[in-house]
Amino acid sequence: MNTDRNSPQTKMNSLAHWRHFLGEARTRILIWYVLLMAFFLSLSIPAIRQRLFWLVDARVKQELVEEVTIFNELLATELNTKNRAIEQQLTEKYGSIKTYSDPEKLSAIFEIHLSRQITEDDTFLIAIVEGKVYKASSKALPKVLQPDSDLVKSWTQLSQLERGEYKVSDTKVGSILYIAEPIKIQGKNVGGFVVAHTTAGEREEALEAFKVVIEVTLVAMILVVLLAWIAAGKLLAPLRSLTATARAIEESDLSQRLVVEGQGEIAELATTFNEMMDRLEKAFATQRNFINDAGHELRTPITIVRGHLELMGDDPQEQQETMALVMDELDRMSRFVEDLLLLAKAEHSDFLQLETVEVGALTEELFAKAKALGNRNWVLDALASCCIVADRQRITQVIMNLAQNAAQHTKSEDTIAIGSTVSGSNVRFWVRDTGEGISPIDQQRIFDRFARAANSRRRSEGAGLGLSIVTAIVEAHGGKVYVNSLLETGSTFTVILPIEPFEGRR
Repeated sequence: MNTDRNSPQTKMNSLAHWRHFLGEARTRILIWYVLLMAFFLSLSIPAIRQRLFWLVDARVKQELVEEVTIFNELLATELNTKNRAIEQQLTEKYGSIKTYSDPEKLSAIFEIHLSRQITEDDTFLIAIVEGKVYKASSKALPKVLQPDSDLVKSWTQLSQLERGEYKVSDTKVGSILYIAEPIKIQGKNVGGFVVAHTTAGEREEALEAFKVVIEVTLVAMILVVLLAWIAAGKLLAPLRSLTATARAIEESDLSQRLVVEGQGEIAELATTFNEMMDRLEKAFATQRNFINDAGHELRTPITIVRGHLELMGDDPQEQQETMALVMDELDRMSRFVEDLLLLAKAEHSDFLQLETVEVGALTEELFAKAKALGNRNWVLDALASCCIVADRQRITQVIMNLAQNAAQHTKSEDTIAIGSTVSGSNVRFWVRDTGEGISPIDQQRIFDRFARAANSRRRSEGAGLGLSIVTAIVEAHGGKVYVNSLLETGSTFTVILPIEPFEGRR
């Protein structure tokens, strides 16, 4: 078993599997999503941590200001009014003396304030009288706040208000946020009042909350990644269906289509794919019909040529007649092949040789050429007075094909008319006749390749490609051709061409 797992073929299959997995759009979308989330977290986590610390420090600083404000209000009240509480404090400490010094009064005020204030564990009130620490709100002062520390000694020498943060290497303390205010009575510096706060505890609480945020964020990210994997699978399901459908398509069965659901790029892709399949199915059907019809059309002259050559004897006259018949069939095959080549060239960008053509002169020229096609009552209906950008030879081929078609389906006493006129931004050419007409059913199919009018009393000598060639040339110019016909009344073929050159042929 181990040998099989470690075999080169197994390793190659495993590597191919992982390459396929990592190359899938679903996986790549998820990887990009995870990378973006990781990038976002790498930026947001430090920012959240810094923001929490800033909020903690802002709250602490506000509390320090409040503590100083409360003390200042008490100080102003006790100094400016005769208060029994301070008198009692002074009497108990110094005895019944009528006059007390300013430091003594300040000490009494500190006693009253410190006895009333209940501070948080990390907040310390320090009273300074005559350059010495008189008393603190807590006996358990951190080392940095002990009376002999450099920081406290600097506070005893204050002459003006000071606010700041003092960095400490002790992690249990963190840093000291403080407000130190000197106390002046009658312009003399008597002492000072300090409110200090160690940040380690507050920041530790903030870090605990921060850890909770990180844990919740990571769990949420894992859940979001799983949901994103499922959502990506559902969003990309039409692509997998597209792949499966494309693999199931064969030349013999082009009927497979995708189910279009909702809107958006995926739905648009499915719609585009279905439209492409419609075009392919139509193209394959046209190709099959073309091959079948071409084979049928070529089989008849080949059979005729082969049969006459096989039956040809030694009689010179018979040989001459057979050769004439064979050459006629070969000429017909040659015209058929040339028509097929012309239809194939119609798809090329260089099919047309555009030039400026004067429509009236071209119509007169076409009328003169058409009169040689047969003994009919030829009529020139109208002449357009304008110029168009078109392929003169191809337009001549179109009108002559229509005129020849009219001549084949009319009698000598019938009328065939040719004309042209300007209609807005288009030029209209027409060929009308008073012949046998075309049935409504045949009007829907006569422009198809190898199509002939089924109800016609006359059979065309061609292979049914004439009107297909007309359609190909007209559409190459960006125009249209249509027929209006009634049985026993006649037909009118109209060609509409734009005066300006077709954008696709510039």
